[in-house]
Amino acid sequence: MSIQTIPLTALKKIRQYVQHVLVVPESENHPKSPVSFDEVDELPEPESIDQLGDLFNIASPLDVASPLDVEMPAPNNEGRWFVSAVNPGAALMKLPGLQLKQGLRLVSYLYRTTDLGVGVTWAVPEAMSTTVELENALEGTVDDSNPPHPAGALANFMEAIEGDRTGQSFAIASILHREIQEFGRLGERCDWSHHRLIDAVPTRVTWQWKTQMPKDLRAKVRVLADRDVAVEFFTLRVRAPVAIYRHVDRYQASTYNAKSLDRPVAIPLQKKSN
Repeated sequence: MSIQTIPLTALKKIRQYVQHVLVVPESENHPKSPVSFDEVDELPEPESIDQLGDLFNIASPLDVASPLDVEMPAPNNEGRWFVSAVNPGAALMKLPGLQLKQGLRLVSYLYRTTDLGVGVTWAVPEAMSTTVELENALEGTVDDSNPPHPAGALANFMEAIEGDRTGQSFAIASILHREIQEFGRLGERCDWSHHRLIDAVPTRVTWQWKTQMPKDLRAKVRVLADRDVAVEFFTLRVRAPVAIYRHVDRYQASTYNAKSLDRPVAIPLQKKSN
């Protein structure tokens, strides 16, 4: 079994880059109520999500119910899912060792209310990524626990990713997976956003360990005897419940879709009151 250590600075740079790319526009993060226009030039119907961005900058005729009362799934804060104009696959353009499989693309849906934000990302064949196809999945989606599921979508978006099978690529995949999973979440639905990558035990707090304290908290990639790959790294959750987390992703030899285990291994020691 071989072990490769990944520097914390490298993981932080990867995470920072992905977060920089995966930014939800303000018009989608906090949509405003649609505004009617008396006169407006006819707009061409977008053919893909890449062309939706400009339509979302201000309310357009597409935001207003037609005479047939057919509501278009434009960005809204009324608890109706809509297609995001963001292309999550753009995060892979500069990540070393990883790329999208040919013929597939990543698409995201968002759900917004005044105090809640949720997102879901799918990998779909390019032929099924047109606006019409993606909007068809919005039928019957009524709440945040019932996200759209577009036709032809893979079971997990990480199945659409391939790479050079280096240790570095698996470590990057572990960060990418969590960032895309977090994409579109706001408020109490945020989770991964509250985690900070660490490679040593924070000393400002006295910790109560649920397991034996690890001797080394540096991120590691292990190539196992069966050619599976295991990625291990640690984070500090900085928002209650505060804890040190151990993350382990196990990748089979043919995929970048890992089986993940994320669990707290230490919590702040509670001082006894007199």
